[in-house]
Amino acid sequence: MNQLEGPVVPEKRKLMVVGAALAAVIALPACAPAGYKAADYGNAAEPASNDVAATPGAEATAGAEPDAEATAEADPADEANTPEISDELTTTSLTGSKVARMGKVVEDQDGFVLYRFDDDKDDPAKSNCNGQCAELWPPALTNDGEPKIKGVKAELVGTVTRADGTKQLTLKGWPLYKYIGDKKPGQWKGQNVGGKWFVINPDGTKNLTCLPAISKPVAPPSDEEAEGGDAGGEADDAGSDYSY
Repeated sequence: MNQLEGPVVPEKRKLMVVGAALAAVIALPACAPAGYKAADYGNAAEPASNDVAATPGAEATAGAEPDAEATAEADPADEANTPEISDELTTTSLTGSKVARMGKVVEDQDGFVLYRFDDDKDDPAKSNCNGQCAELWPPALTNDGEPKIKGVKAELVGTVTRADGTKQLTLKGWPLYKYIGDKKPGQWKGQNVGGKWFVINPDGTKNLTCLPAISKPVAPPSDEEAEGGDAGGEADDAGSDYSY
C-alpha cells in the first residue's frame, strides 16, 4: 500500500508548482500602479501578450551606415537651421530611479517617467512618433544634447533629429518620451499602451516588471487644452482609438 502511495506525493507537488506558475502568469496582466484598480487602469482592453520581449537597444556598430535623418545634426548647415526649443519644453536631466511596483525607471527633471516606443528604431536612432502622436507622447526635446545625468551611463545618452528638425534625447539609441496620461511624478500609466509603449530602464531596455493589460492611449488634448486652457480633464481618462 505504501509502495503505491509513495510516487503520488511528488506528482502532487509538481501539479502545485505548475498551478502556482500559471496563476502568476494570469495575474501579471492585472498589474497596475499603486493606488489604481486593475479594472480601471489605463482603459485596459485585452491581456498583454505573453511573448513580449525585453529587447535591448542595439549597440552602435562601427562602420555602420547611418541614415540621413539620424545624422542630420552633424551637418553644420542643418545645425544652424535646428529650431530652438523653449526652456519649459526641454528635458534637462535624466535620472535613473525607482518607483513603486515598477522598479527601475528613468525620470526627467520633474520626476516624470520616460518611455520608449516599439515602432521607433535604435540603430540608427529614429523617431516614428510625430504629429498627434507627439501630442500624446511628448518627446524629450533638447537644445544641446547634454542633460544632467544621474544613475544613467553617459555613453548611452545621445540625440536624434526629429522630422520637424528638433533634437530628441535617446537612451541606447531609443528616443525618449513622456506620456500625457501621467498626471504627476512617478506615475507610469503609459506602460503597455497599445502593446508598443514601455517604461524604459536606465540601460535602455524595456521594463516589464509590471505589465498591465494592453490599453488604449488617453484622448488627444482638445484645442482649448493645447492653448493652455482647462477642458475639465474628463477626456484624459476617456481613452481613444488611436493606435499610438
